[in-house]
Amino acid sequence: MSTVVSERATAGASAKTPRRVRRPGTKAAPYLFVLPALALFAVFKLYPIAWSFWLSLFRTDGALQSFAGTANYERLLRDPLFWTALRNTGVILVVQVPLMLAIAIGLAVAFGSALLRFRAFIRLGFFLPMVTGLVAYGVLFAVLLNPQSGLVNWFLGLAGIPAVPWLADTLWARIALGLALTWHYTGYNAVIFLSRLQALPRDHYDAAAVDGANAWKRFRHVTLPGLRPVVLLTLVMSTIGTLQLFDEPYVLTNGGPDNSTLTLGLYLYNNGFKFFDFGYASAIAYALAVIIGFLGIVQFRFLGDKS
Repeated sequence: MSTVVSERATAGASAKTPRRVRRPGTKAAPYLFVLPALALFAVFKLYPIAWSFWLSLFRTDGALQSFAGTANYERLLRDPLFWTALRNTGVILVVQVPLMLAIAIGLAVAFGSALLRFRAFIRLGFFLPMVTGLVAYGVLFAVLLNPQSGLVNWFLGLAGIPAVPWLADTLWARIALGLALTWHYTGYNAVIFLSRLQALPRDHYDAAAVDGANAWKRFRHVTLPGLRPVVLLTLVMSTIGTLQLFDEPYVLTNGGPDNSTLTLGLYLYNNGFKFFDFGYASAIAYALAVIIGFLGIVQFRFLGDKS
């Protein structure tokens, strides 16, 4: 009897529950919403990447192009200017980027200190250089560091220090470029580090203080390990940005003097849009992409989460 009642109840419940009817084309609906973004990505990203690789296999002779295979890539290995640009970019990457990130970490710690007054105003002041356009701040530094009439040399003269040939000497031109990059990007990275510091649990600091750790040991054993994911992020971003560096050397020094500030990005631009050798410029672009990918893998290997 109970079995009959349960069967009737089940039948009634199933009769009351409406059947879900799948309309034709519902499986394709999500893809239709994504289609515009995919189309834009294919037209403005995938197509230029593929066309650039195809272009790198051609040699440009005036207005004519002839298929050259891997000749452009072989030319890279024999091109002294390419190796000069690579060396200059590597110097900036090895010297300026670690210095900038170290300053940014110090600023982030200072920004989070309870002893600092007007913290919001100071943070804004250090972040504002990032809002400045690349060309605008390049022109600004070119005016400030002008060896003859620059404001920096004027202040140095007031202090009795001889004028510095900022943009006319190979060493000082590199230093000037490093100063400009550090001024522009340090505050941006400091804000990223600060956001991570504010997310670190205070219990770790309290436990370290109870164990007798001073400020330096708390920074070394609590702050730095906690910043590790953000250090990796900023290092990868700074590496990519440095290897693609173009605006600052173009505006400040145009690669001079004596190619001392010629970067890979600037050398690529010169070959493509000054000499119209688009095949060789495309080969440089792909070599640059390989270098960026290799350095990214190395950085993730040594700084990534081992788990």
